[in-house]
Amino acid sequence: MQPFRIHQGKVAPLDRANVDTDQIIPKQFLKRIEKTGFGDFLFYDWRRTPDGKPNSTFSLNQPRYAGASVLVTGRNFGCGSSREHAVWALANAGFRAVIAPSFADIFANNCVQNGVLTVVLGEAEVSEIARRAQEIPDYQITVDLEQKQVRDDRGFSAAFQLDDFVRHRLLEGLDDIGLTLKHEAEIAAYETHHPAA
Repeated sequence: MQPFRIHQGKVAPLDRANVDTDQIIPKQFLKRIEKTGFGDFLFYDWRRTPDGKPNSTFSLNQPRYAGASVLVTGRNFGCGSSREHAVWALANAGFRAVIAPSFADIFANNCVQNGVLTVVLGEAEVSEIARRAQEIPDYQITVDLEQKQVRDDRGFSAAFQLDDFVRHRLLEGLDDIGLTLKHEAEIAAYETHHPAA
């Protein structure tokens, strides 16, 4: 897992609340057995019209947001099913952080496992970031996990809170396997002295 320390990137706004995981990555794309290749299907039903053409009114289809790596969106993002594929789709599409007033718990936990930072800010702060992303071409923001702060070069700054253990895991790039391997020597010592069945 790639560590997350300080990330600066373009912001894409998604002005919707209660975005569920079936909209983030629709069920027909869950047949893949690897974690890659989901980015092309992110928000598939919103990005395309019923006849399959790109929906020019959908914010992430607008050229100005191409290459964005920070998503700012509404409350309760990632609700619905527990599919980890939703996080894989966001990560495959290049998103390193999602900023919202709140997140569904399972989605937020899945983000930790995949090195994507979920930043909880107040409604007014989220709205301000979204407004700037809509009004300022190529609007960039810095998400600083070391200082637990979001800021830009135009005077915006907001602190956020994060569980210390979650913060440690993201800073060090440790998923569950990585955490286990930190104890590899102790595990090997135990196995050496553990009687064979």
